[in-house]
Amino acid sequence: MENNTFNGFTLQLEGLNVSKEYTIPLFLFFLFSYLFIMVTNVGIAALVFIDRNLHQPMYLLFCNLPFNDILGNSIMVPRVLMNMLLPPSERLISYYECVVQAFTTHMFGTTTHTVLMIMAFDRYVAICNPLRYPSIMSNRMVLKLTAWAWGVALVLVGILLGLTVRLSRCRRVIMNPYCDNASLFKLSCESVFINNVYGITFTVVLLTSSIGTIVLTYTKITVVCLTSNSKSLNSKALKTCSTHLLVYLIIVFNGMSIITLHRFPQYSDYRKLCTILFHIIPGSLNPIIYGVQSKEIRKFFSKPFKPFWTGSGATKNKCKRHPWQEQMQ
Repeated sequence: MENNTFNGFTLQLEGLNVSKEYTIPLFLFFLFSYLFIMVTNVGIAALVFIDRNLHQPMYLLFCNLPFNDILGNSIMVPRVLMNMLLPPSERLISYYECVVQAFTTHMFGTTTHTVLMIMAFDRYVAICNPLRYPSIMSNRMVLKLTAWAWGVALVLVGILLGLTVRLSRCRRVIMNPYCDNASLFKLSCESVFINNVYGITFTVVLLTSSIGTIVLTYTKITVVCLTSNSKSLNSKALKTCSTHLLVYLIIVFNGMSIITLHRFPQYSDYRKLCTILFHIIPGSLNPIIYGVQSKEIRKFFSKPFKPFWTGSGATKNKCKRHPWQEQMQ
């Protein structure tokens, strides 16, 4: 029977319940996914800051996603990998490290939504008000949007974890592969009514705001595209925006799956796997969808090979166009 001695500062992570024959393949999958996430996100973020041609609002706002993916995965995935190679009794973590891990985990999920919201706003201004884009999306506006995306997440998650750390603990086992808010307040024998109310309110406000922003901006973008005379360019604009929408839908679906599976303890193994994939899938897809599909970034990587496939002679000067027009080619 658990007693008050578990109110100490050493907790035990339950981890993933994986049979021995699947442990190594799953470990290698998570390891290579983590390496891919780190290399691609660090590379693209460095490229945007190094190449002056990429110092544009679209790319600067996009850089929030690589930073968020690096933060969210670097705190969680190494711990999961280490615990997969340890017996259950040795999967220990300090309470303070657990709180930090829970904080970064929820910051990752919340910031993903807020960053995608400001990116949706940028797409709306670029497509619906292209002539006013330079004046609206100034450097100051980019800084304000970035500060808003991270600031809102910081406040919401700070209150969420603050309500949890005030609780005393009578248990020590984290029923999850890594620490999160729900696993932490389940360690307490006190009433967690306030935690549940705030957690539900937090989730509803975040999802309502992000879904509302996506629906509103994309509805206006669709109306502008369908009523425009340039059908070809508008169809390409819709195709470009679909990548942003695809990543958003993946995040929402994965997040809703975790919330739903929390209500069904018999499917705890599937919930644990979903919580890890919630970090890995977006972190792997973002560099591919937003980075590789960007013409400016493809052009940068193709520079070393340009002499081999271009003929000699002077190149024709081209008028500088809006980055969205470049990307939509």
